[in-house]
Amino acid sequence: MALVPTPTVDALPRRFADFETLGAALDYAATGVRGLNFHDARGTLTQPYSYARMRADALANAGRLIAAGIRPGDRIALIAETGPHFAAMFFGAVYAGAWPVPLPLPTSFGGKDSYIDQLVVQLDSSDPRVLFFPEEIAEMASAAAALRKVEGLSYEAFEAREAVDAILPHAAPDDIAYLQYSSGSTRFPHGVAVTHRALLNNLAAHSHGMLLEPQDRCISWLPWYHDMGLVGCFLSPVANQVSTDYLKTEDFARRPLAWLDLITRNEGTSISYSPTFGYDICARRMSSQTKASERFDLSRWRLAGNGADMIRPDVMQAFVDAFAEAGFKATAFLPSYGLAEATLAVSIMPPGEGIVVELVEETQLSGGDHSQDRPRRFRAVVNCGKPVRDMLVEIRDEDGSVLPEKMIGKLWAKGPSIMEGYFRDEEATAACMVDGWLDTGDMAYMSNGYIYIVGRAKDMIIINGKNHWPQDIEWAVEQLPGFKAGDIAAFAITTTGGEETPAVLVQCRTSDPAERARLRDQIREKVRSITGMHCVVELVPPRTLPKTSSGKLSRAKARNLYLSGEIQGYDIAA
Repeated sequence: MALVPTPTVDALPRRFADFETLGAALDYAATGVRGLNFHDARGTLTQPYSYARMRADALANAGRLIAAGIRPGDRIALIAETGPHFAAMFFGAVYAGAWPVPLPLPTSFGGKDSYIDQLVVQLDSSDPRVLFFPEEIAEMASAAAALRKVEGLSYEAFEAREAVDAILPHAAPDDIAYLQYSSGSTRFPHGVAVTHRALLNNLAAHSHGMLLEPQDRCISWLPWYHDMGLVGCFLSPVANQVSTDYLKTEDFARRPLAWLDLITRNEGTSISYSPTFGYDICARRMSSQTKASERFDLSRWRLAGNGADMIRPDVMQAFVDAFAEAGFKATAFLPSYGLAEATLAVSIMPPGEGIVVELVEETQLSGGDHSQDRPRRFRAVVNCGKPVRDMLVEIRDEDGSVLPEKMIGKLWAKGPSIMEGYFRDEEATAACMVDGWLDTGDMAYMSNGYIYIVGRAKDMIIINGKNHWPQDIEWAVEQLPGFKAGDIAAFAITTTGGEETPAVLVQCRTSDPAERARLRDQIREKVRSITGMHCVVELVPPRTLPKTSSGKLSRAKARNLYLSGEIQGYDIAA
């Protein structure tokens, strides 16, 4: 008999995350018929998982955890596979009063040893009682657990234990619900301690900002160890009672258009989020295939969220060009801005306004004076929406003074969903928290109540007292044929002569030495023409540049690996 997905529409009156605790949110969702739905790489439904069944499984796991000696406040590390095992164990830990700690799955980058090292660092930071993992990565996960002297168990082995009735602890709104590790592009590895109150406030603000409708259904391939995937596409559907369809992240990477197939098959209205690179890969993959209208119907895609990295207007336009004939509307784009330290959302674009850009002159971005002897250059900066409900935002200068509109400075945020601090790291907390205000580390400006994100302060390249944004250098190289986002990392280094200079690492796919030399010279000239700077260019093998757990380029790690000699360029004759 064919499997049937959980319904989109439910007679249960919708509540918009107005619960005191996350457990109470699942208790309510379980009284309806909606739930989660897991699909294989081709988008075929493999397991519908109603909230009622998930609650029953979670309660059984809570009993098993309590019987195993787990107490409120204990950390439970969970390898965040997209599936019922993680979902039931996450909520099982919540019901038991423990703190689930989602940790990443292995990626195609770095290999086995690198993944084990990453897990060891996060296990050391979170200090859990036990690490749960999928059976298929038992070897790597068990090795990491052994190195940290943490008990390691597969989900399958634990769930085979007899369920035990247990008296569940009472959770209060200000208790910690879970620990969330930021993606790795900032302050890594610090666990953000998220309370029930902070989470539910942000989820309510999130659904309020999106104007959630009865026919809405969520479709997602985002990983559950990243805040946008965990909070936006797993916990939010529970707290707002939304049925959701999932592809595993690794299946999306292999067959990205299966994501759009799922959206096409949804008879309701779709809500689906992606970083810029997700839209980019779909548009590129479509360019060599049949007409989009012959395969897809994207006319009911109501909200196409953008977040988790810098939003590229050129990529968004390419996606519109590729899929407009399939019914996709540019007004469906929903830019947003957030970070784990704010639980998730800081700002969301009002639905229907789409991608809005302002052209900002480069001297405004760099803080310098406009030179009359050079042509003026502009960068398109994307509007990331208005602060979500209950969130205060200020743009401040280096002295902490609040700047007026259109002035670029550090973005600070304050509200009920801002973290109280990093787990067991008072020094890191004090470095970014002042009187309840969070220094996000991002540079931005305000315009008519909207937030425009310019870039991360720590990525700024300062040469001869002039500021340069690495993405401007990277975008310059991307304009050359054969290169794309993620192929280039720009950062500052100190030469043997003691001078600061930009270094540009570029993943190169050609094996011809003469062609490599030509490309290197072409890249140098392109960067010089855009920035006026001479730079060091290193061509490196494909798949060399490190990514964060959410798939973003990690410039800081690329710089460290380059300076340590672990990343080396091809040997090209000068």
